[in-house]
Amino acid sequence: MIRYVLVVLVGVATAVSVPVAVISGGAGWWILASLCLVLAAVGVYDLLQTGHSVLRNYPILGHSRYLLEAVRPEIQQYFIERNVDGRPFDRDTRTIIYERAKGIHGELSFGTERDIDSVGYDFLVHSMAPVPEPAEPPRVLIGGPDCTRPYSMALLNVSSMSFGALSGNALKALNRAAALGGFAHDTGEGGLTPYHLGGGDLVWEIGSGYFGTRTPDGRFDPDQFAENAAHEHVKVVSVKLSQGAKPGLGGVLPAAKVSEEIARYREVPAHEKCVSPSAHSAFRTPFELVEFVCRLRELAGGKPVGFKLCVGSRVEFLALCKAMIDVGATPDFIVVDGAEGGTAAAPLEYEDHVGLPLTDGLMTVHNALVGSGLRDRIKIGASGKVAAGNDIVKRLIQGADFTNAARAMMMAIGCIQAQRCHTNTCPVGVATQDPMRSRALNVADKSIRAWRYQEATVQQAVQIMASLGASDPGELTPHMLRRKIDATHVRSYAEIYEWLSPGVLLDEPPESWAADWAAATPESFRAA
Repeated sequence: MIRYVLVVLVGVATAVSVPVAVISGGAGWWILASLCLVLAAVGVYDLLQTGHSVLRNYPILGHSRYLLEAVRPEIQQYFIERNVDGRPFDRDTRTIIYERAKGIHGELSFGTERDIDSVGYDFLVHSMAPVPEPAEPPRVLIGGPDCTRPYSMALLNVSSMSFGALSGNALKALNRAAALGGFAHDTGEGGLTPYHLGGGDLVWEIGSGYFGTRTPDGRFDPDQFAENAAHEHVKVVSVKLSQGAKPGLGGVLPAAKVSEEIARYREVPAHEKCVSPSAHSAFRTPFELVEFVCRLRELAGGKPVGFKLCVGSRVEFLALCKAMIDVGATPDFIVVDGAEGGTAAAPLEYEDHVGLPLTDGLMTVHNALVGSGLRDRIKIGASGKVAAGNDIVKRLIQGADFTNAARAMMMAIGCIQAQRCHTNTCPVGVATQDPMRSRALNVADKSIRAWRYQEATVQQAVQIMASLGASDPGELTPHMLRRKIDATHVRSYAEIYEWLSPGVLLDEPPESWAADWAAATPESFRAA
């Protein structure tokens, strides 16, 4: 009944106001009459349309529901959530990224707001005898025995983000920052583009779509690969097996973001959804993957080659370890991506329910390589919500040699966590292909900010290590990281988790690993 009364009242107001406006000739009356006419038209449309029940029952007023829903994320983020609330990154974390990017030290006062008594809380154990900080931050040499051109990697680098996922200006800023700060910039799987070639060291990522190195039918092109891998700024090559946001699912670039330019670099149709296959066509078995890595390293002139994955089945990774042993060759590095997700657009079910979190995946890979006697030949990178110095130290303790950050680097160049990366409507020009939006990103300014952020965060990690009594990542131990496991007990990672001895899987696998080791076969990723 209310809906009809409302429309009738607006109609009566219109019927009265229009003649009065005509007679009086006043501008104010014309504005009122026009408004009433618009409202009457909206009310009639709401009553007649069949797509929205709310509008049929509450014409005109029902639109307020959609208006409030549209601004709900902003209200939540800016007025409701506390400093330690918010997902994926809370306000305190975002603030420390912004402040370090601006050259502000990023300190807080009056004590922590976090519930340090909560179950699952992790904390680092300082030493009564801290050591001096090294004059220069430690670096990691990437390159196994089969690599002839190893690369010195920083402790924190730019994780994989393609041209397509990010705007050209965003990539320019990140690459210039990498050049200024001496850290690496992963290209993402979208191909090697001019936006990546601003002087920074590159990790060229090859995905299952083989963008930048593909034949007309979408298969791997060795000649094109060799040509691009020879570029002076390409220091490392990475094969993407899977990613944390959607492990087991190919990459997706929405049609709205597939511009003519992106289509040209990826060699795909413009303005159509660009989907990478879920699996690679260049290999199907653990043996073939190891052989493919060896082939890429040869084509790349001896540069380091490795792969990135989000860990799922332990059996499958152990099958890969067995293949490395049988072939007698290894990748130079493995980057472990956590199921915490990243910048990629993904179905909610994949983001929330598929893949191992970074802690579990990282420790699975580290222990599998140690137990297989391969750990000294392969460096491990960790990628997944690395934002602050303590994140770096935590991942180094859990088995990583270096870390990568994607979303934190985006925030350093202006991202406000609007979570519109997949819509092409990024409000700050970072994750969009809209030229009007991306032009707002000042490359010169943002490159300095990303450089400052990386430098300050690594420095903080080095300072924390010194407080723990370690002057080098190799001196970190699982005893230095502890977790509250219930209301009254705290245990170190050395106690909570199992840490395998070198080569133990080859001799006498522990009971907890024996079944998986026996089921792993280098001829297939499936269990035997």
